[in-house]
Amino acid sequence: MTITQLVAFLAAYRLGSFTAAAAELATTQASISELVARLEREVGTRLFVRGRRGLGPTEAAIALARYAELAVEAVDGGLDAVHSVTDLKTGTCTFGVLRNAAYYDLSDLVQRFHALHPGVKVRLVGLNSALVAESVSSGEIEAGLVVLPVDEAGLDVRPLARDEVVYVSATRRTADGPVTIDEMCAAKLVLYDAYAGWRDPTRRQLRDRAALAGLTIDPAIEVEHVETALALVATGSADTIVSRRIAEGPAFPSGLTVTSFDDPLYDTIALVQRRGAHLSTATRRIVELAVASLRTAALTDLQDRPPRPARTGT
Repeated sequence: MTITQLVAFLAAYRLGSFTAAAAELATTQASISELVARLEREVGTRLFVRGRRGLGPTEAAIALARYAELAVEAVDGGLDAVHSVTDLKTGTCTFGVLRNAAYYDLSDLVQRFHALHPGVKVRLVGLNSALVAESVSSGEIEAGLVVLPVDEAGLDVRPLARDEVVYVSATRRTADGPVTIDEMCAAKLVLYDAYAGWRDPTRRQLRDRAALAGLTIDPAIEVEHVETALALVATGSADTIVSRRIAEGPAFPSGLTVTSFDDPLYDTIALVQRRGAHLSTATRRIVELAVASLRTAALTDLQDRPPRPARTGT
């Protein structure tokens, strides 16, 4: 039993004529007759009695008609739902962004998406990159922008851009030259992303550098937001690190010295999604908008590189 057979049956049932049904469905009388005949063979009984006044429905046809209507309505409703989602009229978009998204022209991502697709719901997660990667890996969200490194098990990772990480101090001077890892380990530091701690990708890079030198990094102060850390640095309380994008932004406090590391350090921004997963139309669209924003953020562009395969370990 097919939907096409049921559609033909219902048209004949309602109009009382194969010819009228064919005209309504833009097909031939022979096609309608054949579809109904096949349906009769499948249900094992006659559905219409042919008379001088046209088709007369049998008791079987009357019993079938209600369920046939429900089946056709369900299929039509399903197709409408699919078209609404693929046309971005309805549906839900789930996406993650790195914590300091505002500094990379991503602060109005939801507004721009909703202006284009007001019927689509958006769930935007803006946590530390380590937590965004975990949310993608678990299937809680479809995709996200992160700073590398993150635990990549089960993820496809596409590097998009990179931004230099710099040292910020109120007491250090440019003439002092690049910052060594030894100097940083000896300094009084305030580090942000306190909740993520050493799972934070930038912190992980610094910790690994320190370990190679036989040193450890022990911040005197930990806060959640980079703006809080910079406010403390401005008072001379401690030094910190930020991305160059933040250091060159209009809200960066005056009077602070920004210095590169002697071995330059970089945050690599990447798109992550579950390995082999198919992104919804809505999420693909917000990915396009996010990537376009990064292109305008004056970062080193890595987008022509192929995606890295997922690792099998943690």
